[in-house]
Amino acid sequence: MSMIAIITARGGSKRIPKKNIKEFYGKPMLAYAIEAAKGAGIFDEIMVSTDSEEIADVAKKYGALVPFMRSECTSNDFATTYDVIEEVLSEYKKAGKVFDELCCIYPCVPFLTSKSLCDAYKFMKESGGDALQPVCKYPVPIEWAMKIQNGILVPNDREAQKIRSQDLTPKYYDAGMFYFCKTDVMINERTLIPSNTSGYVIDESECQDIDTPDDWKMAEMKYKLLHA
Repeated sequence: MSMIAIITARGGSKRIPKKNIKEFYGKPMLAYAIEAAKGAGIFDEIMVSTDSEEIADVAKKYGALVPFMRSECTSNDFATTYDVIEEVLSEYKKAGKVFDELCCIYPCVPFLTSKSLCDAYKFMKESGGDALQPVCKYPVPIEWAMKIQNGILVPNDREAQKIRSQDLTPKYYDAGMFYFCKTDVMINERTLIPSNTSGYVIDESECQDIDTPDDWKMAEMKYKLLHA
């Protein structure tokens, strides 16, 4: 079985300029994803899909391949992650390289570890899934959600709020870090999250969205605490 790690790092971030290569505790943000993939030791190829020459240079410096640049149609705001991955696999196929499995890794994952990648992949194999998505547990039951109507706080479901937390099934959300998938299943179902996807619960210490300047500051504080 051959497997490729595809790190999706588009240029042109608006809310955090050059987010994917902005320095984060001594090295570009992208470096953390590349190093986690390299340390896992489970990939036959580690590449970065980007439309930016600057990002490509950083990727190569930290040991990833950039065999081709991302096309214009997969570099706009409307392109999905699936579109990007499909293009990467198509370009490799033209070059005579086909991979049985893939791992899509997002570029802003400073808390991702090589161990988590290895453990997640092992879990997918043991659970019999065709794909795997890392998830985090909601800190409180989503059944207790509330909304504000005309300035007044209103339970989303008044009856559900009466149920004890221990009597509710835990719910999870996408950790937004990486996805494992069998290549043929992804192509056939046209999604990175096909019908037979295993859910791998990842520790909250590794989960952190970094979409805004406030998110970035929070990530810095969290990283400092974890690596004090």
